[in-house]
Amino acid sequence: MKDFASFKGTGVSQDFLSEAQTVAAQMDGKSENEILRNIYARAVEGKRAGTLTNEQIDAFVTQFAPMLDAGKRKKLYKVAEEIKRM
Repeated sequence: MKDFASFKGTGVSQDFLSEAQTVAAQMDGKSENEILRNIYARAVEGKRAGTLTNEQIDAFVTQFAPMLDAGKRKKLYKVAEEIKRM
């Protein structure tokens, strides 16, 4: 990798990267609350459809929790547990 622009992600499928880019474009210009509501709705939909597992939720939390302040991290843990109970 020469620079960040050439980074493709190790072990991440191209389908996942394409989906992430699509979602990021949809979120452009939206408020934090709108983004959080959208993420929550997608997670609930995935959990109910059986396409989102508790392990995937845990992996998401593990990856993103360190980037948050204490208050937001606590909220993330609470929401993750709520979704996992569905």
